[in-house]
Amino acid sequence: MLERRQHPRNRVYYGGMVAFNARNSTLACVVRNFSQRGAKIEFENSAMLPDRVDFEIGRRGLSCQAHLVWRERNAAGLAFSNVRETSDVIPLDLARKLRATEQANRQLQSRLDQFLTEL
Repeated sequence: MLERRQHPRNRVYYGGMVAFNARNSTLACVVRNFSQRGAKIEFENSAMLPDRVDFEIGRRGLSCQAHLVWRERNAAGLAFSNVRETSDVIPLDLARKLRATEQANRQLQSRLDQFLTEL
C-alpha cells in the first residue's frame, strides 16, 4: 500500500473529543494513531460527522480544528488545521458556559439599551 502521509503516525490509545455544531454537539472518541498533522479516530456508534470539527486530546493538551479526510462506519481520518499544543486547553463544558454567559450578556445589554431609549 502506498503511504501518502508526509508525517508518519504513531500508534496510540488516547481519549479524544470531537465537537461540532458550534461546540453544542460532542462525540467521545478513541485516537488510534496520531501525528503532527492528523489522527485516526474511532467511536462506538456510527456517527455522522460534518466535514469540519473541533478536535481535542486532553491528555496531550491538544486542541485544534480538523477536517475529515476519510470516514468509515465507526472510524474517521482527520487532518489538523491550526494546531495548538498547550496545557491551557479550555474544556468543552467551560466553553459552553462561556457561550451561555456571553448570550446572557447580550440579552441584558439589549434590555438596558431598551430601557435607556424609553427614558
